[in-house]
Amino acid sequence: MTYYTEYPSPAGLLTIACDGEDVTGLWIAGQKYFAAGLGAAERQDTAPGLRAPRSFLARYFTGENPDPSGLRLKPRGTPFQRQVWEALRAIPYGGTATYAALAARLHTSPRAIGAAVGRNPISILIPCHRVLGADGSLTGYAGGIEVKRFLLQLEGGV
Repeated sequence: MTYYTEYPSPAGLLTIACDGEDVTGLWIAGQKYFAAGLGAAERQDTAPGLRAPRSFLARYFTGENPDPSGLRLKPRGTPFQRQVWEALRAIPYGGTATYAALAARLHTSPRAIGAAVGRNPISILIPCHRVLGADGSLTGYAGGIEVKRFLLQLEGGV
């Protein structure tokens, strides 16, 4: 069974989904691919898998740098997408990477990286907002460029 809750945040209303234990989705209201793969889900604000991400987000949005390593994330995607999303988790709080740098690291093209980043089903927790264009520009964020700018500024960047 999939459970979800809504979380009001400074970045917009967030929808968080879990399979009971692991986070399977986090979307910003209105983002591209909103709730992709959510399917039939039951609103359950107290599901065990939703406690840790809610706590993380509460600390994150107050400007703390909470440790994401304890979050149980289970994004659904192809093996390549999951590899890219794991690389995103290695970008530190307040840091950024370019699509080209990730492509070089994973021996693929920036376009393939961009496609996988754009399909990230667990926004913020898998920090796709930390990926920039080759020239450092804020490009391609499913939640919108203004939200991307806000998240980076919150972390002390851009």
